[in-house]
Amino acid sequence: MRCAEESVHWDRKTVQRALLEMAEPDYQTFASGLIPGGKPMLGVRLPALRSLAKRIARSDWRAFLSLQMDESFEETLLRGMVIGYAKADAGELFVHVAHFVPEINDWSTCDSFCNTLKFVRKVPEQAWDFLQPYFSSEREFEVRFGVVMLLDHFIQEAYFDRVLDILDRIQHPGYYAQMAVAWALAECYAHDPQQTMGYLKESRLDAFTFNKAIQKMTESFRVPAADKERLRAMRRPKETE
Repeated sequence: MRCAEESVHWDRKTVQRALLEMAEPDYQTFASGLIPGGKPMLGVRLPALRSLAKRIARSDWRAFLSLQMDESFEETLLRGMVIGYAKADAGELFVHVAHFVPEINDWSTCDSFCNTLKFVRKVPEQAWDFLQPYFSSEREFEVRFGVVMLLDHFIQEAYFDRVLDILDRIQHPGYYAQMAVAWALAECYAHDPQQTMGYLKESRLDAFTFNKAIQKMTESFRVPAADKERLRAMRRPKETE
């Protein structure tokens, strides 16, 4: 027997009412300042948004995705989260992911969406092939999507060499793409300091991205103090950035 929650019809009004009930004006003011350039925010905290996404994913989530709601930051991210929590074969989910990625226009939507797509860990090679076009995209947040997917799901022994190779080849000048590469390299260093250090000594990264990667490594609690001193000494001159 289906539970009452599964029988909820998540039409536009029902979803918007649920979002407004969870919205917090003070949080809206705070979060809006952290996410420049995005859509208007209602002020729903991420845990509450994830809870709603999981409820929708247990119902007729395909009908919900067909609504194409995108008037607010939360409406857009909610759809991305539902894709991540939905139960379907990987092929169908990748279709929905591909449709959603062009809608990403801020770092928070990108990063929360990527983190939710844990189904890719069950089909890593299929996911790896799916991601390849994004690394050479001309769109800043498509590149960031690809890179954050790497750092969330592929920093592991079987893919480590390939991850470093891809990060070294990314040349997008957008700030959020460059910062994603820096973040990913910091995660690589925490995973395998020796191999990542060898890469850094010969990397072709632009100076801005390289120095941001060094900064993130030295800010990490997972990097020993002795390593941080060595890393700081590798910073490139600012005039070459």
